[in-house]
Amino acid sequence: MISSSFTHSLHTANMAGKGNPIPDTKSSPVHVLSEEKVDKNHANYRSSIRLKYVKLGCHYLMSNAMYLLTIPLLAAAAANLSMTHIEDMLQICNYHLQYNVLRVIACTSFMAVLATVYFMSRPRRVYLVDFACYKPDPSLLCSRDMVMEKVSTILSEESAAFMKKVMDRSGLGDRTYAAALRDFPPKFRFDCARKEAEMIIFGSIDDLLAKTRVKVRDIGILIVNVSAFSPTPSLASMIINRYKLRGDVVSCNLGGMGCSAGLISVDLAKRLLQMQPNTYALVMSLECMTHNYYAGNDRSKLLTNCIFRMGGAAVLLSNRFRDSWKSKYELIHTLRTHKGADDRAYKCVFQEEDAEGNVGVSLSKDLMSIAGEALQANITTLGPLVLPMSEQLLFFITLVARKVFKMKAVKPYVPDFMLAFEHFCIHAGGRGVLDELEKNLKLTEWHMEPSRMSLYRFGNTSSSSVWYELAYSEAKGRIKKGHRVWQIAFGSGFKCNSGVWRALKNIDPSKEKNPWTDEIDQFPVVVPIN
Repeated sequence: MISSSFTHSLHTANMAGKGNPIPDTKSSPVHVLSEEKVDKNHANYRSSIRLKYVKLGCHYLMSNAMYLLTIPLLAAAAANLSMTHIEDMLQICNYHLQYNVLRVIACTSFMAVLATVYFMSRPRRVYLVDFACYKPDPSLLCSRDMVMEKVSTILSEESAAFMKKVMDRSGLGDRTYAAALRDFPPKFRFDCARKEAEMIIFGSIDDLLAKTRVKVRDIGILIVNVSAFSPTPSLASMIINRYKLRGDVVSCNLGGMGCSAGLISVDLAKRLLQMQPNTYALVMSLECMTHNYYAGNDRSKLLTNCIFRMGGAAVLLSNRFRDSWKSKYELIHTLRTHKGADDRAYKCVFQEEDAEGNVGVSLSKDLMSIAGEALQANITTLGPLVLPMSEQLLFFITLVARKVFKMKAVKPYVPDFMLAFEHFCIHAGGRGVLDELEKNLKLTEWHMEPSRMSLYRFGNTSSSSVWYELAYSEAKGRIKKGHRVWQIAFGSGFKCNSGVWRALKNIDPSKEKNPWTDEIDQFPVVVPIN
């Protein structure tokens, strides 16, 4: 992670570049490095640069090893064939057709059977045709001061001060959205939650159908995920009723699965698409915050009021081969890690009543350590599927050195995931979560920008946050054909889930319409640290 001194210098340079005066350094102490220390830092820098290029050279060498080995063999075979006369080759073929007919037929039939089994048994490809993130009406905008004004009427002074302190450090801006704050706490909480769900769901799906022009009768699979709001009939039934989906649609309504439920829904849709050929799957991810705001004074439950905001996303998946030309992405991998067998992990995000009977979601102090364990388990399984051979070899060598030869001086090797992915969509669970992942995965500020800006602009929108982040990258014009995207999210249970996508085309931001389109030029912004 970039040091605080470098960050301050970078911020100062940016201010000066924009015409702002550089602050007077005479009023604050200036640390002058000795000449010896400067030379040492410069030497370390040169060493790190050399190591970087050596590492990249090994990566390119091993990634192209197959080509380097195959090309000489093909050249030798071509040279050998060029020395053979065509008459000799035809004579050999005629000989085998005359005297080894049964053998030729058997070999040909065997190859045909193998080809048939291969093409019939391989999994169907799953394409992401398009997605739409919901952008609420401007009347639902809420600032941090507005949140404090509403909740301070029902909270104690200590709880209000605690909330203000958390919100100032949360990484959220003053233009997030919340439906419940117009009348907090709502008198008819259930009805307000249903109306909020209708706004998010219908707004997202209407935008998605307008973008894709898919007929609703072609949708064969419907999956809805929402954690803490489960009305009867279900939200999936509400969608079927509104859009008049066909009677044999396979519908699933997932509840209580937390912020990682969006990727769980994608994984479930992928599995169902293997069973149903030539169809579409509609995935709707949202959270109803009206039903989840906490009106008590338990500090462990007040955190949800500070960071969670209104949002949702509708995603259209397809297993039709003819949709590959118009789809944006192809789903490469989904991976789910569940730590629920551990009591600490199971109870680190827990919905319960406080002493006064107010229902809220408690966040344990062990949350960050448990999230780290879940992330480690997830990337340990994901790494061999996505990392280049050079990174896997380096990891294996350091592992053998530490475990077999007991070389304690050798540090554990952290694979460079920037060699496996061009874009990272990390669940915007809060500033602390993003800081830890940036540090542990050794990512750059550029890679973290979509997550941090999504948290700043829209807050923690739960399971839909990874789609707001992907929309940010699209609006910036960063997605190019062949780029790989890693979506990773955490949720109650405790779960860590990953989704890997490959871009099928260049995304032209001028032709895209998403929540960032009208304001993308205003980002990124410097998020103040209080």
